[in-house]
Amino acid sequence: MAASAADEDATENVAEEPLNPVLTDCPDSSCFSDLSDELRDCVVKFIETDVGSDVKSLKNVGSLLDKLKEDNRKLEEQVLTVSSSVPPQVCAALAAAEDARSSLEELLQREKLLSAKLQQHLQMAQPWMDTLSQKLIQVETVERHMMYLRCLHHIEELSAVVQQCLMTSSVWEAIRAVESMAAMDAGLTQSKCSHLRDFLRETLHFWHKIIKDRLAGDLEKVLTQLHWPIISPPTQSLTPTANGQELASQLELLVTQLLALQTSDDLVSQRTPPPSKAESRPVPSPLCLPIQIMLQPLGKRFRYHFYGNRQTNSPSKPEWYLTQVLMWIGYSTSFMEEKIQPILDRANAAINARAELCRGLVSLVQEKVAGDASRLLHDDTLFCHLVEEVLQFEKELRRNHSYPAPLPGLLHLLLDDAVLQKWLTVEKKTALEKVDAMLSAEGAWSSQYKDIRDMDELKSPDCAEMFMTLLEVITDRYRELPCPSAQLKFLELQKELVDDFRIRLTQVMKEESRCPLGPRYCAILNAVNYISTILTDWADNVFFLQLQQAAVSLGDEAGTGSLGVTEMGRLASLESSLFDGLLALLDRLRGDMMGRLLDGIMRDVTEKAKAYCRDRWFSHPSQQDLSATSLSSSACPMMLCVRDSLLNLQQVLSLSLFQLAWQGLAERLDNFLYQEVVLSNNFSDGGAAQLQFDMTRNLFPLFGHYCKRPENFFKHVKEACIILCLNVGSAILLRDLIKESSSAENGGDWTGRDEPSPQSALNELGVYYLAPCDALILLNLRASWPGQ
Repeated sequence: MAASAADEDATENVAEEPLNPVLTDCPDSSCFSDLSDELRDCVVKFIETDVGSDVKSLKNVGSLLDKLKEDNRKLEEQVLTVSSSVPPQVCAALAAAEDARSSLEELLQREKLLSAKLQQHLQMAQPWMDTLSQKLIQVETVERHMMYLRCLHHIEELSAVVQQCLMTSSVWEAIRAVESMAAMDAGLTQSKCSHLRDFLRETLHFWHKIIKDRLAGDLEKVLTQLHWPIISPPTQSLTPTANGQELASQLELLVTQLLALQTSDDLVSQRTPPPSKAESRPVPSPLCLPIQIMLQPLGKRFRYHFYGNRQTNSPSKPEWYLTQVLMWIGYSTSFMEEKIQPILDRANAAINARAELCRGLVSLVQEKVAGDASRLLHDDTLFCHLVEEVLQFEKELRRNHSYPAPLPGLLHLLLDDAVLQKWLTVEKKTALEKVDAMLSAEGAWSSQYKDIRDMDELKSPDCAEMFMTLLEVITDRYRELPCPSAQLKFLELQKELVDDFRIRLTQVMKEESRCPLGPRYCAILNAVNYISTILTDWADNVFFLQLQQAAVSLGDEAGTGSLGVTEMGRLASLESSLFDGLLALLDRLRGDMMGRLLDGIMRDVTEKAKAYCRDRWFSHPSQQDLSATSLSSSACPMMLCVRDSLLNLQQVLSLSLFQLAWQGLAERLDNFLYQEVVLSNNFSDGGAAQLQFDMTRNLFPLFGHYCKRPENFFKHVKEACIILCLNVGSAILLRDLIKESSSAENGGDWTGRDEPSPQSALNELGVYYLAPCDALILLNLRASWPGQ
């Protein structure tokens, strides 16, 4: 206690002791109270460091004072040096600023004086400026008038030149003058002088018509001497006449001059009113002048025969005028290639004379077909006939007469909304009528190739053949349409027809399902398989793949139904096709019909196998006691039924369907025999051997005609026979191994044992399909064990 008290007193003394005795002894220590805390701390630190805490030892104070005096002197010198150098620089800066201010004031004064003088000058010059502006406006007006008058004068000069040239028969100079007018007309396109432009265009049209009419008249005379137009097959009597060279020269001159007049002709033709918005076809470029003139006599003949009240103008005979045009094209081919094309080539005109003539004749047909189509919308028969003839005309025009693909034919006329909708309606109506006739025909469910083995692989009935032929004909009709969206509409129609035919087949199948082994039922199954096979081929066809990509590009406009993003993505990547929905429905129907067919066969087989299933397998004598092994008498009806069923299926089903049928039958037989014969009986050694003989030497060979290893389709029965026919020792070892394995799995670990696993033991015996538990069940079916 005394020690602790002493410690407390010492602590109190230390706490009361000042930090430095020098500070407490300092007579002027009160001065520290006026300092800030930061400065005080600095002073205290300085004293503690340089003086120390020993008050009696102040020997360092003198040297410290000298040091401080020296530092103070250096600071004073620095301040004096800086203060002596700064005033000259500041004075110089102030002087420069004063000079700048003075200069600025002087400039401001000068600016005010100049601004005042400028304003005074502008006020004095304003009247002059107003007068000058009026004069300039007058000058511009006069210049425009002069330019206007010069244009008029130039037009009149060109007109006079054309007149003079025509009077002197200088056709080339007249054409060049007309071409100058045409160039001038093109230059005035943006001009607001409408009267001047109208006057120039009328003058151009006037002289162009005169020149064109004169050249056209001369050309018609020359063409007449060359036996144009050729409206009948050319004969050898049309050999060159004595003046043939002269006619050829005249023909070349006239054609060349007309080609030179083409630019002005294009300008004049632009004055014709634009086509109405209802027209769906693109506006073609004008025909070249020589071809226009050559087409005039043909156009007159066409309108004479196929318009008005002429007997040849029959709505029921569109082939008359379509065939006539094709004949004219064929008759004129040699003349165009031998007479006109060389002239165009020498004139460096990028024109195909034959194609140009075809284009002109096709334009006549386009006008006629467009009018007939609109008038025949309410007559299905005549409308359908017109469409057929138009398609045939288009095909012959493109293939036989080499009409260029970029040039429009007649197909675009069928894309008009009213015409296209009518076509689709008539196509569907006609197709459904034909389907009704197909299914009600006497030989609808028989194959026309049944007597020709090489051609009857699919064994499709006539109704299915005719139906798919109908769809292919529809495809051929719309294949060449220049619009993918229209093609997709026809594709949707075909899919509707296929689905309707599938529903009809389903209805007939349900009526025939009471006799699934009958010829009509199998014919329906063949029909379903045939249609599915054809649609699968179509899915890989280039044409339908292009339509598939078009459907993806058009999206909702394609009319492909409510396809989701996933379906559209699969179509775009070609993972699926446009026929996948139909194929799924057909596959479902085919699977259902195949199941009904096999169920019918199995009913017969089951009935015939009742005695075989009830055979006394446990009391069969051993094979050693028999002189020869033969088929069980109770198995004969079942084997005959299986054989007859296979032969019948092979005769009535297509090859692909028969493959599915016999494999499905083998699978069902395997399950039936395993459940009803093997698992439902006990077997002696002789019974097991007899079962194995019946299966391997009699049943399996029935299927050996259709595959190399039929036993692979009877895995249950084959492996059950292997286990049942094991010798006693092997059977005991296998049984014990399986039991030990089962016990180990229930109460211990089998992996640490040296014995093989039951599955590997079964594999060594050739049993791969049955599990060890199944093998144990089969082993327990053995009728005799040692000791029993």
